[in-house]
Amino acid sequence: MANLTHKLLAEHLASGRLTPGSDITVRVDQVLIEDATGTMAAMQFEMLGVESIAVPLAVMYVDHNVLQIDDKNMQDHHYLRTFSARYGLRYSPAGHGISHYIHLEHFARPGGVLVGADSHTSTAGALGMFALGAGGLEVAVAMAGYGFDFVCPAVVGVELTGRLGGVAEAKDVVLELLRRHGVRGGRGKVFEFFGEGVASLAISARATICNMIVETGASTAVFPSDEQTLRWLQAQDREADYRPLAADSGAEYDDIEHLDLSTLVPLVALPHSPGNVQPVADLPRTEVVQVCVGSSVNSSYEDLATVAAILKGHSVHPAVQLTVTPGSRQILQTIIASGVYEDLMQAGARMLEPVCGPCVGIGQAPTQGAPSLRTFNRNFPGRSGTAEDSVYLCSPSTAAASALEGAIVDASGVSVGPLRPAAPPHPGIHDLHIAGVLPEEKRRGIEIERGPNLVPPPLPDPLPVGLDARVLIVTGDDISTGDMAPDGAIAMSVWSNIAVCAKFMFRRLDPEFHARATEWGGGIIVGGENYGQGSSREHAALIPLYLGIRVVAARSYARIHRRNLIAAGIVPLVLPREADCFVGQRWVIPGLRSALADGDTSVTADVDGGAQLTLGLDFSPGEREILGAGGLLAHVRTGGRPLLGHDDFSNGEVSAPQSRPEP
Repeated sequence: MANLTHKLLAEHLASGRLTPGSDITVRVDQVLIEDATGTMAAMQFEMLGVESIAVPLAVMYVDHNVLQIDDKNMQDHHYLRTFSARYGLRYSPAGHGISHYIHLEHFARPGGVLVGADSHTSTAGALGMFALGAGGLEVAVAMAGYGFDFVCPAVVGVELTGRLGGVAEAKDVVLELLRRHGVRGGRGKVFEFFGEGVASLAISARATICNMIVETGASTAVFPSDEQTLRWLQAQDREADYRPLAADSGAEYDDIEHLDLSTLVPLVALPHSPGNVQPVADLPRTEVVQVCVGSSVNSSYEDLATVAAILKGHSVHPAVQLTVTPGSRQILQTIIASGVYEDLMQAGARMLEPVCGPCVGIGQAPTQGAPSLRTFNRNFPGRSGTAEDSVYLCSPSTAAASALEGAIVDASGVSVGPLRPAAPPHPGIHDLHIAGVLPEEKRRGIEIERGPNLVPPPLPDPLPVGLDARVLIVTGDDISTGDMAPDGAIAMSVWSNIAVCAKFMFRRLDPEFHARATEWGGGIIVGGENYGQGSSREHAALIPLYLGIRVVAARSYARIHRRNLIAAGIVPLVLPREADCFVGQRWVIPGLRSALADGDTSVTADVDGGAQLTLGLDFSPGEREILGAGGLLAHVRTGGRPLLGHDDFSNGEVSAPQSRPEP
């Protein structure tokens, strides 16, 4: 009996077996790209030398860095607009909305496979898609028609029972999963939701869970396509896209867990990790200076109407700044028509345009050390735009109640009025503002605009036979890609130029890192557990490549960053827990290239003082091929990945993990 995840993958499987840990390649139906990762993805797509995208749909969203503090942002946007017109992508302009919410409204379809150059692409799992975040180069390769290659994940079945009660919300569902699993427990897994409790969750609630499930380290999450899905698609004038989908009765999973929705209470994630979760009621009184609602998660009509229902007739605490970010122009239009916008303004909220904004540290940076409460998905150190920030994560109800109180409080004690009924949405607004695809004969004549801020990324040389290098930095656990390629308006404005972007790498941890790496001509990065968590930004791999770094050694890796390192031709070695490493330590690793090619599971480094260090080589056969070729771009360009034709798909072979018990 097949689970839904395996059904979706089997329909799209081009090669491999649906067994956890095996290399598989799947056909891709849709591609999502956003401006922060988009310029690198687009420039690498051009390096593939193809004439057009080779997937049914690809959309470029400008939603991250739209502040335009100088001309670099607009250079990027001109490039992305003309690139999209030339190669057949649809283009959503700045201010139209956040990629994940627009895609859910207008493009996501039950039964499809979506690959996006953004870690929160998983949001589309709310509509019964297999939606996966990845690095820009892997997305470019998929968009060019080579399919998407990855390691098959295990599938965890999450049985939902009961209904949410009181002021518990969907955000509390995913925070509960984070409380159970932390930010590492989901690695190598897909969370698939089933059970009688699923039917009570609206699509916007499912989107919240799917968006934030990746903070457990998981690849993605999947919900069935059911009556809630049909109602959503009908409201968006897309009823024809509906397709009922669910796991078979008695479906098999690699693991199963249970969650009774009726037992959930409001939860909060404390600084500085989404996995640092506890009940709001258990938190000592914590006064806040800022409350932020919205962004790519909790920015739906229901979320904003909930906040307005709590705030109506009251004023935000005078010591608190409250901001509200709708997820899309359609939602903005709906809250205006429904009166929610007016309620929020009357209460003192600052209404922001529908872009990522403060979620990625662009605007609304909080006071250093002062608690900021947000309905966002991440609270990594410095992500808010303030180096020494103190960010808490919560649900919309908790945010609204806390904005009134001036401190983080459980909304159970707050009077909640009825939600204003939503005015009918206007789905046509997307076709009005998102550029369509031009006929091919017109596309060929389009000249792509390339400002001086647009610099193609470096290409890796072949992997050296051996390595002789010094340790450049030793980091702790759970270092995020935001520490390597920082958020914020200034740093993100140079993400299209790796040489300039490199000056920001590890600046929060070690301001001398860039100078040392430049002086030494490269070296080795040593990390702890879950190295590279968070954003899919491949800049965190391209910067080390530019600086001459060909090896990273960490105790464990976050999925997307590990794949980005491999795609860039950088070897992610597994560091033993007892290793004693320090900056300046010299490692000599003879035979590195041959060890990878021969399938060895470890390699030995000769370390200063005569010691030896055994480092793990934990790679699938496909990953070894990519590293041996000198990175994914070289692998594809030399024929290592065939283009997929219409008949290059099989039904796949499915392994038989643990059976779900019958009710």
